[in-house]
Amino acid sequence: MGIWGFMQKICNAVAVARIMNVTLIIPLMKQDQIWKDQTRFEDVFDVDHFINYLKDDVRIVKDIPSWLPDRGDLYTSLRRTVKNIPKYASAEWYLDNVLPRIKEKRVMALKPFVDRLGYDNVPAEINRLRCRVNYHALKFLPHIEEMAETLASRMRNRTGTLQPYMALHLRFEKGMVGLSFCDFVGNRREKAMMAAYRKKEWPRRFKNGSHVWHQALQKRKEGRCPLEPGEVAVILMAMGYPKETQVYVASGQVYGGENRMAALRNMFPNLVRKEELATEEELKPLRKHVTSLAAIDFLVCLKSDVFVMTHGGNFAKLVMGTRRYMGHHLKSIKPNKALMAKVLGDPYLGWPAFVDEVATMHEGRTGLPEPTFPGYDIYENPLSHCMCRSKS
Repeated sequence: MGIWGFMQKICNAVAVARIMNVTLIIPLMKQDQIWKDQTRFEDVFDVDHFINYLKDDVRIVKDIPSWLPDRGDLYTSLRRTVKNIPKYASAEWYLDNVLPRIKEKRVMALKPFVDRLGYDNVPAEINRLRCRVNYHALKFLPHIEEMAETLASRMRNRTGTLQPYMALHLRFEKGMVGLSFCDFVGNRREKAMMAAYRKKEWPRRFKNGSHVWHQALQKRKEGRCPLEPGEVAVILMAMGYPKETQVYVASGQVYGGENRMAALRNMFPNLVRKEELATEEELKPLRKHVTSLAAIDFLVCLKSDVFVMTHGGNFAKLVMGTRRYMGHHLKSIKPNKALMAKVLGDPYLGWPAFVDEVATMHEGRTGLPEPTFPGYDIYENPLSHCMCRSKS
């Protein structure tokens, strides 16, 4: 899940503490299973700012109280852990099921905590509090903010004169491709290796592999497959972005390497990653924690003139939501992958008609204001819950 899922957990934790009127201990960041990163809260976020900003909402302390006899076992003790919290639980559920246990034990750990607080079954002030946590209280450390500002400035000055730049969040790492169970262009050897990888990592879903092809076709029709770099290039070109566009790429190691990136790089040669914008000496202090590097990508994407997401995920949702919260001044493109799968797979559709189709299907997908529908993620679209003074 990484740091972005953790940020949502933090927002929920503060909200739940407010609901129950209890003290919150700075949450522990669980080691990420993909990135193998053991970052602590204070390694990425400004703890003092976090506590001070929320001091009128929730009392927050930095560590487990010294008077707790088994403080070292708090997060592993079954006696002090509340598990099986239902997804999107209501405020009343916490008051009825968790608060009595806290009163009894005095200190309790709650886990897991992602998606464990609803949006439409809590008071409006609680959703506004979550937004204050997300957009104001969670502030990255100064050296992270400064490095991101430096890279954004370098992106704008790559040609010697001030230029706008695009940020592309490219989700095509091996883990994402494997987990999607979608089918992608590749030779027989690549497909066999991917099948073996999926069978090893997700044996229950893979079964004997006979159902994967049908499942892959259905997922692509439904827009649930990550866009390939070549598909992204064609879409951006159809949207009218010129070859000279400066593009900042936020991504992990792309599955297939430079061969997979070739089409995108040929159509948009001014692609650059943070490793090419910054020196190794500048990045070295940040390499201690993978999440610090991810935070750099997040902030550079946030400052871009155009942000393009190619697949879902907490990172893209938070960038989209923050840009909306900042006033919808910057374009954020969320491709319609279901309709794109249809037109990209039409061998009889000429380029002019394809351009018209792309323009039509993305008219309302540029990050403009839209209501937050029931059950909709407020971190991607904070309009109704965070930005409106009333429901009318």
